[in-house]
Amino acid sequence: MPIPEDVTGEEIDKDVRQELLSLPKTLAEDVAKNLVMVAKTLDEDPEQAYGYSRVALRLASRVPGVREAAGFAAYAVGKYGEALAEFRAARRMTGSVELWPVMADCERGLGRPEKALAMAGEPEVQKLDRAGQVEMRLVAAGARRDMGQADAAVVTLQSPELASNSVQPWTARLRYAYADALLEVGREDEAREWFARALEADQGGTTDASDRLAELDGVEFTDVLEDAEDADDEPVEGDAAAKDADTSREGRFEQG
Repeated sequence: MPIPEDVTGEEIDKDVRQELLSLPKTLAEDVAKNLVMVAKTLDEDPEQAYGYSRVALRLASRVPGVREAAGFAAYAVGKYGEALAEFRAARRMTGSVELWPVMADCERGLGRPEKALAMAGEPEVQKLDRAGQVEMRLVAAGARRDMGQADAAVVTLQSPELASNSVQPWTARLRYAYADALLEVGREDEAREWFARALEADQGGTTDASDRLAELDGVEFTDVLEDAEDADDEPVEGDAAAKDADTSREGRFEQG
C-alpha cells in the first residue's frame, strides 16, 4: 500500500520503536511506516487503516505493538473476532491488562454480552488505571443494555467519575452514556440534563450530545442548500428556457 514520502516511521510511540529494535533495520523501518499509517487513517478511513495493519502484521507478527495495532484496525471495521484474537496475542506477549476493556467490547460485538459482563468482574479490572476502569464501566453498561437490562445499565454508570465536576478525557463519553441510558428508561428530564453536561465536557466533539439535546427540545434543522436546490428544480410555467436549464442541471449534477 502507498505510503506518503513525508512518513518516516519515526512518528511512532517510543515503546513500539523499542520493540522494533529486534528486527533488521530496513524491515523495522517498513513496519514503523505502516504502523504510522494505521494511526493516521484509523478514524477517517478504517478500511485503509486495516489494510496497512495487515501489511505490518505480515512483516512482523511477533511484535506486540503490531498485534495491538492490527487489533484496533480490525475492531474499527467490525471484525470483532479477528480483533479479539489480536488483542489476546498482544496481551500474551506483554502481560499487560490495558486491552481488557476493548477485549470485553469485542465480546459484545460478537453477540456475547454475558461474557463481556463476566470480564467486568474479573481481577484484571482492578489492575487497570482510572481511565481503563471507566472504559470497563462503559462496556459493562453496554452489555447490560444488550441483555435488555436498561435499569441495571443506569446503575452501572453511577460512579465517582460520573459525579465528579472535573473534566477528564473520558468525562463527555461517560456523561453521554448515562444520559442515553436514562432516556431508555424514560427519565427524559434527567437525560436532558446529562446530555447538556456531556456537551459542556465535550471539547473535542467526540459525541453528538448537541444533536440529542436538540431532539429532546423538538428543534428541527433545515438544510438551506437543499431547499435552494429544490426551489431551483421547480419549473417556471411558460418558460421553456427555465425548463431546459433544469434539465441541463440535472444532467450535470447527481442529485443526492
